[in-house]
Amino acid sequence: VPQLSPREREIMHLMAEGLTAERIGEEISVSVETVRTHVRNVIRKLQARNRVHAIALALERGEIALDAPPRTQ
Repeated sequence: VPQLSPREREIMHLMAEGLTAERIGEEISVSVETVRTHVRNVIRKLQARNRVHAIALALERGEIALDAPPRTQ
């Protein structure tokens, strides 16, 4: 399975914390569509069924951790 990029990990971490795509875009200064594109890429890379499944897989595989700040670029 391909590894997530630093930006993809950051977005997945913020999603796991409950932020919406709109709020994530504001937080990291990118458009909502850019956030959604990253999420689609993560779903494809992790072969997940949906966003929730992608978050679960990212946590399980150690791509993200909720007890640490998001890893950024």
